[in-house]
Amino acid sequence: MTNKKNRTGAVRKKGLGKAVGSGGQGRQALEGRGPTPRAEDREYHPAAKAKAARERYQAAKDRHAARTGRAPERGGARGGQKGKKQDEHELVTGRNAVLEALRAKIPATVLYIAAKIEMDDRVREILRLATNRGIAVLEVMRPELDRMTDRDTVHQGIVLKVPPMEYAHPLEMLDEVIDRDQTPLFVALDGVTDPRNLGAIIRSVAAFGGQGVIVPQRRSAALNSAAWKTSAGAAARIPVAMASNLTQTLKELKKQGVFVIGLDGGGDQELPGLELADRPLVLVIGSEGKGLSRLVTEHCDAIVSIPIHTATESLNAGIAASVALYEVSKLRAERGE
Repeated sequence: MTNKKNRTGAVRKKGLGKAVGSGGQGRQALEGRGPTPRAEDREYHPAAKAKAARERYQAAKDRHAARTGRAPERGGARGGQKGKKQDEHELVTGRNAVLEALRAKIPATVLYIAAKIEMDDRVREILRLATNRGIAVLEVMRPELDRMTDRDTVHQGIVLKVPPMEYAHPLEMLDEVIDRDQTPLFVALDGVTDPRNLGAIIRSVAAFGGQGVIVPQRRSAALNSAAWKTSAGAAARIPVAMASNLTQTLKELKKQGVFVIGLDGGGDQELPGLELADRPLVLVIGSEGKGLSRLVTEHCDAIVSIPIHTATESLNAGIAASVALYEVSKLRAERGE
């Protein structure tokens, strides 16, 4: 029997070394360059740029925390578990809204600004105001701002992080208006749940000489970033009061000499030439679909309709409030108010 050890090729060599000839000389080239680096480790890959932006963002937060003595937040602008402190904040978006918030000295913690943003007068003033107030300014990539804000929000490369919005008390708001020797003109919302309508109404109140907006505690639009954005900064000047019970609040306002006017398509009188226009007023706006609730209607001094040319058409809450406020403002000017 032939010994296997004596057969050609039976002995396993421990190392080939570098063979003589072209094949051996090219062995290292044939071995390749190893595994492909991860996307975030490749300098020019979008994932690597996003990683660098996150690291720069976190470093800036750490520096701000070191200056203020506050513990830095972790997990990015949207990250973290529910219930964390950073989730309790609101975001004001858009150049006009952010500028008005800073001018009104609304409390703010962080200003996010897009990298390579186009500088204009508004952006320069925003940066100046934020810097003077010691607000942290963080430069982030636009995709990060997109993730921070709602899908339909146009942030224009500027986002301001503010504490939860504070609401006024309806009767205290009335007292302040009377102390300024002004004729009260408020708008109360009954079942209006879209914050963009709330923002539009706040803007109209500011434009036509009103002094405040009243929202019920339940089933109502909240004074959030969407409302701030739509108000184009007017939310910094017009207080929004919260009523725990809208019907009861209207009754209290009536005791203080304020007339309650409900807007409804089936009103018993039309808005033009409103007799009570020069009196202290609260205009109550119902939802577009359901209109005024039964209890609110019962406590109105008058139900007024806006004349429109086509009976099948209707106005949303924001437009109805704007038309009514304009008419009241016009009548007050004519009557010397």
